[in-house]
Amino acid sequence: MITERTDLVQALLTVLRGLPGLRPATPVTRSWVPWDADTMALDVDDHTVEIRVVALALPLEPLLREAASALAPSLNDSAWRNARLRLVVTDVDRGALDSLHVPET
Repeated sequence: MITERTDLVQALLTVLRGLPGLRPATPVTRSWVPWDADTMALDVDDHTVEIRVVALALPLEPLLREAASALAPSLNDSAWRNARLRLVVTDVDRGALDSLHVPET
């Protein structure tokens, strides 16, 4: 069943998938499920839109600031324009730490 909430989730996922350095945080599932497993990374209620992400790059602050700016228009064009957007980093991908590695001399 397609609802306004479903449309919002898909719009937010489309934006998130286009952002470098972040991906939706989803639980491990079988290789194929009959729905978009990335939707499990979002919770939408009347007051809050929470998006759980995995950081693929560092530092976090500019990534999250860019993500919030990119996601805001999707909320502003919906019934959730007054909802609080909460981005939750659930994990940092091991590859993101490579930029912190300083080779020993």
